[in-house]
Amino acid sequence: MTLGVVVLAAGQGTRMRSQLPKVLHAVAGLTLLEHVARLADHVAAVERVLVLSADTHEAVAAQYGERYIYAIQHERLGTGHAVMQARAALRGKVDEVLVLYGADPLMRPASVEQLVAARRTANAVAAITTFSADPPTGYGRIVRDSAGNVQAIVEERMATPEQRAITEVNQGVAVYAAEWLWAALDELQPNQPSGEYYLTDLVALALQQHGPGSVAAIHLDDPTEALGVNDRLQLAEAGAILNQRKLQQLMADGVTIIDPSSTYIDVDVTVGMDSIIWPGTILRGQTHIGARCALGPQTMIVDSRLGDDCRATYSVIEEARMERGANIGPFGHLRKGAHLLEDVHMGNFGEVKNATLGPGTKMGHFSYVGDAAVGANVNIGAGTITCNFAADGRKHRTEIGDNAFIGSDTLLRAPVRVGAGGVTGAGSVVTKDVPPGGVAVGMPARVIRHSQPAPADSSDESPRSDR
Repeated sequence: MTLGVVVLAAGQGTRMRSQLPKVLHAVAGLTLLEHVARLADHVAAVERVLVLSADTHEAVAAQYGERYIYAIQHERLGTGHAVMQARAALRGKVDEVLVLYGADPLMRPASVEQLVAARRTANAVAAITTFSADPPTGYGRIVRDSAGNVQAIVEERMATPEQRAITEVNQGVAVYAAEWLWAALDELQPNQPSGEYYLTDLVALALQQHGPGSVAAIHLDDPTEALGVNDRLQLAEAGAILNQRKLQQLMADGVTIIDPSSTYIDVDVTVGMDSIIWPGTILRGQTHIGARCALGPQTMIVDSRLGDDCRATYSVIEEARMERGANIGPFGHLRKGAHLLEDVHMGNFGEVKNATLGPGTKMGHFSYVGDAAVGANVNIGAGTITCNFAADGRKHRTEIGDNAFIGSDTLLRAPVRVGAGGVTGAGSVVTKDVPPGGVAVGMPARVIRHSQPAPADSSDESPRSDR
């Protein structure tokens, strides 16, 4: 059975007080709309229509491209009218239609799957989601008959005192038999005095046409799934709920989180078993952490990948990689393109950008390495700086070979290379290449010792070390 999805996102979002369309505001690392789009992915929708207002269409389409068919609701005349705008794109292509809301990021995929299954199992023309609200103020009440069948959705302003006491209320997400839906939309009548067409009126129409049992319902045990976002306060509330769910999932999977109340982890982040996350740690975006890592306290990692047994303390890591056993901090900063290989140590107040540090390299403290390739087992002394911009105004690379020793306060003016085993003296300003095994000192640095002479039986005619 083919399923189509209609996502309603044509609201003005005025309470957000933002130039950004409401559905593009981010929570837990994804836009509101992306959370909803993933629900459609989960139930394998073959067609997706996004209903927008004319003034938000351009911005949303620029981000989501061909993931959606776009329909414009030029007049905001209610949810029923919004679904009417999607009819031309879906009619004849799908057997059932799931209606979602673009600013409701909290519904779980399993609940949507259960809703679709409920309609199919009951062979109903519609299936709706309900939840228990305390108090139920502002929601449409779910009226059931003695057999438990949905009898009506009664809007609060129309409810009797007895109906107002009902705590089971309508959540809004629903799935319909497609051909029945397209015909039923034409029978909706505008509500007074608003003149709007409401999807909730389809329940009464279905019961009138097909009798009891024609509308199935699933009850959401977790009422937070029903919450939507209309303003910044609700955005923060949704973020707190998603964060709590993520932390609970990670702890159940074997991650130690010392203080969940001060830890923030986006929904797409992965963390390996037996890792420990200390207070004040923030893991954002597409971040992947290996097993047995120790992160924090007060560490932020964004769109980065850390291998097993890594440590990061009081540090910031952005679009970077750390391989097994690498450690950073306190107060370190890995910027975009930084790559620490196995067992690299980068101490306090160090910064690396668009550079690779080879296995076992030590960069103790107070240094900057950018646009560089550093070999294995290199010692980078305190105060070392790679000076990337040359006199031509362009950025150049620095290369440091295996087992080199870079003295404290060395300035390496790129483009420059220190060969394997090369040494720079403290305070050197290196403007020319240092040969393998050579020693350079001074400002500007000059090579005072070349590599050791070749063995006597060698045919290599390298110059003497004192020339």
